[in-house]
Amino acid sequence: MDALTTIPQTDPKASYIAHRDAIDAAIQRVLESGWYILGREVDAFEAEFAAFAGASHAVGVANGTDALVLALRAVGVGQGDAVVTVSHTAVATVAAVELVGATPVLIDVDDAYGMDAAALEAVLANDPTGGRIKAVLPVHLYGQPVNLDAVLDLAARHQLSVIEDCSQAHGATWHGRGVGNFGAVAAFSLYPTKNLGALGDGGIVITNNQAIGASLRALRQYGWQDRYISETAGQNSRLDELQAAILRVKLAHLGEANARRQAIAALYDRTFDELGVERPIRRPGGEHVFHQYVINLDNRDALRKALHAQGIASNVHYPTPIHLQPAYRGRVPLGPGGLPHTERCASRILSLPMFPQLDDVAVERIVSALRIAL
Repeated sequence: MDALTTIPQTDPKASYIAHRDAIDAAIQRVLESGWYILGREVDAFEAEFAAFAGASHAVGVANGTDALVLALRAVGVGQGDAVVTVSHTAVATVAAVELVGATPVLIDVDDAYGMDAAALEAVLANDPTGGRIKAVLPVHLYGQPVNLDAVLDLAARHQLSVIEDCSQAHGATWHGRGVGNFGAVAAFSLYPTKNLGALGDGGIVITNNQAIGASLRALRQYGWQDRYISETAGQNSRLDELQAAILRVKLAHLGEANARRQAIAALYDRTFDELGVERPIRRPGGEHVFHQYVINLDNRDALRKALHAQGIASNVHYPTPIHLQPAYRGRVPLGPGGLPHTERCASRILSLPMFPQLDDVAVERIVSALRIAL
């Protein structure tokens, strides 16, 4: 953030300040306990997050990428397999697929930026991997659930596992049920800017399958069931006690934080309705928790520049689709017909300021700047 920017696009420090006394007390509690890895705080956070999410099992891990890796491994995805996911997402989604030795197959998104059901149906009917597709990895991007009814139906017809990437959708629901409860397993990032964010890295995986839950617990710590004895080849991906204690404080306020995000979104909505500008699409059946408030317009770059001149930051999530990035371009298979909507929206989308501590005075300043610029 430069000297001109007085309203950030996101502000994880504001979340700390809002809960400073409770967070400081939690940190002190851990420091004085003498136990810093996989102790009481992690156990308690896992139980509390499972209750919040409506899941039977929750397993804390080191970060969101590891959450995806372990989720994939727990359902048996590995070397030689293929996983269908989207290109319009954080690169971690695709990186995780390759980290387990599988091939990502990238398909297009719909108008609400979720996995396009028609594109999924097309790639399953015309598998570019020659029959290696084993799983589907939808991403609940920006805080909005994908069309889970269609995705789950197609996956069931083709006998594929579904792994939900919920890293931007803590608290979002589909037909009243929390995301992460529809596939075999689901991964959440706890990166500081997320709806539920640590003060460092963290991740958590949920499932309603007891065997998958047990597999996750073993995989996150070298494949141990008994200490020092690896029953399977696992890895080191443990959520630490400090982050778990901090997350417990913030989880208690996640419902109200999401409600504030939705209130900010409503103020933005009203402005765009008045201006005759298209606002973000809400998918029927889903509750959007607005990790990001993303608009789509022709003059994106001009608007971003105008907002910056008024001291208002914005961001683009994400400026280059994964299939066009140097590390992936030309070597990952794509769905039939390519990804035209993904490529088009990358040049048009803009994320406005969105975090729970953004007060009405700041929102009105943003809204006034939008009215002038648009």
